[in-house]
Amino acid sequence: MTGAATEAATDTGLRIIFEPAGVAAEARPGMSLLDIAIAAGVALDAPCGGQGRCGRCKVRFADPAAARSAPLRQRSNARLTPEEQAAGWLLACQTFVTDQATALAARDTAPETDQVATVLTLIVPERRAHIFPTGHAAAQPEVPSVTCNWRANPAVRTYIVEMEPPSLADQTTDLDRLRRALAQQHNISDVRAELGVLRRLAKTLREAQWRVAVTLEMRDWMHGAYLPPRLLAVRPAEAPRRDLGLAIDVGTTSVVVYLADFATGEIIDTASAYNAQIACGEDVISRIIYSQRGDGLNRLRELVVGTINELIAELVERNHVQSADIHEAAVAGNTTMTHLLLGLDPEYLREEPYVPTVSLPPRLEASELELRINPLARVHCLPSVGSYVGGDITAGVIASGMFATDKLTLFLDVGTNGEMVLGNQDWLIACACSAGPAFEGGGVGHGMRATIGAIEDVWINSETFEPTFNTIDNAPAQGICGSGLIDLLGELFVTGLVDKGGKINRHADTRRVRQGERGYEYVVAWARETGVGHDIVLTEGDISSLIRAKAAVYAGFSVLCRSVGVALSDVEQILIGGAFGQYIDVEKAIEIGLLPDQPVDRFRFLGNTSAMGAYTALLCVNMRHEVNEVASKMTYLELSADNSFMEEYTSALFLPHTDLNAFPTVKALLKENA
Repeated sequence: MTGAATEAATDTGLRIIFEPAGVAAEARPGMSLLDIAIAAGVALDAPCGGQGRCGRCKVRFADPAAARSAPLRQRSNARLTPEEQAAGWLLACQTFVTDQATALAARDTAPETDQVATVLTLIVPERRAHIFPTGHAAAQPEVPSVTCNWRANPAVRTYIVEMEPPSLADQTTDLDRLRRALAQQHNISDVRAELGVLRRLAKTLREAQWRVAVTLEMRDWMHGAYLPPRLLAVRPAEAPRRDLGLAIDVGTTSVVVYLADFATGEIIDTASAYNAQIACGEDVISRIIYSQRGDGLNRLRELVVGTINELIAELVERNHVQSADIHEAAVAGNTTMTHLLLGLDPEYLREEPYVPTVSLPPRLEASELELRINPLARVHCLPSVGSYVGGDITAGVIASGMFATDKLTLFLDVGTNGEMVLGNQDWLIACACSAGPAFEGGGVGHGMRATIGAIEDVWINSETFEPTFNTIDNAPAQGICGSGLIDLLGELFVTGLVDKGGKINRHADTRRVRQGERGYEYVVAWARETGVGHDIVLTEGDISSLIRAKAAVYAGFSVLCRSVGVALSDVEQILIGGAFGQYIDVEKAIEIGLLPDQPVDRFRFLGNTSAMGAYTALLCVNMRHEVNEVASKMTYLELSADNSFMEEYTSALFLPHTDLNAFPTVKALLKENA
């Protein structure tokens, strides 16, 4: 237990121990058990961010008798069954430490000791009991083509400089001596230096015997003009060194970091991890709400910075490089994630008229964000377009190349939010819709993220209604991830097991259709086939969540097309970004009405375009300004203010759509299977 936790426990008279992790946590009056767990690094399953809506942050007393005298109060137990309440279960987000804890400390703690008055041990269900997940290597991306001459105009470059030592005849200051040598030997003038470098400069020059490696930020930009080069590091010429940078994708679900070499332009390595903010809510709205609770905003900032720093440490260790050699970073994230990273209040992003604090964040240094790289490293946050079209989408437009093509292009990034851009090199219009977490496994009873054991694709025999499925890494089935849910719903629909309204066929000749605890359901995997010890099913409620999610996405790009007077059939290419997008089966996505019924060769999957766009902006200084120009010319369509969105959404709340003529291939398939 940490010193801070011990001190707080002594003050309040209450210590919480979470088992089986064995983590002891501080408890102060007014904190919920969820807040206490998050502060201690214990990640409970709380997709709603502590609003009491999901009922999944359950914990129970190890000693039910202790519950009767515990200085805790329950705001609500509406999501718990009577049986769960009798067994001592609590909702962590709805259970708060009372002021009675302080009174207990005053009564039961002797002044001369640090003895804690009350210790409560809570059991976290095994499938949820874990410390925030650590990083892991991400798939090595295909290095995108960078259109500018980055070798001629590098963002960061190191030069070897030799100087004459000072003398009574030449008492030029150390900095001016360095500037003079750079101008004479490399034709670089007016170099700027900041206090962090100046504090070490005198000793470094003398220890290096006046032969040093000088690392410069070559093309710093401010107020529409390039500034002179900026001094980032001065080291002995013989010291090991590399000029490195980071491209960072701050996603709602995951954080991905690319480590790049400025000398070669190569992506040396990648790493990713779940965004630790997940403990405070699975979607941006839940996190915005969490940010308004006490120290919530600062806690969210600490969690995402901590995730990034853990990934940096992993990359540094794995590649035997120095964190001080990382001299620049480019960051792409949606508008909410960028606000939370910077510690900006996101409250007004969710309140009409949905205004961000800033679209193009100011010039930042790594030390300001507490990133563990060169403290003077410039951090470039890619600009957002609106409250729900952020720097990740601007990055995607750059990485996809749609900003430079004459083809009418639709760019999609489907996740918790469905963000999309329509246009070409002449014009761009963007919007976003709340798809919800269904396509990322949230809001679905046996849904899960795309990790080991997730069912990722499904086929159903149209005669026997028996399924065949594959899981990630061929592990025993644990649940169903987004791509598997799309496959499954498509198969259920075209085989007649589910009708266009999402109702399961009660009369289907298969034992896999049954009445379950939550209504009718289809059994995808029997308990004996799984690694979780129970049947994995899809219920009518789950189907309803998936239909609402796909309807929002389809309605979004339908409104975009209508707003500029083009038909979906006029779109010449459909580019799909995002980590989830690359696993979508186009035909199945068309069958359920998630994607428009277009020839398959018009679709192209691009992978993580947010990280790729950040990488492009990191390496190519000119592209950073291209990104800003693209963002500034992109028209943002606020769907909540567009009456036609609700019309399109309502029409899309069927499989695949109310207008079956808009899906001729699906219509033909249904006729064939009839």
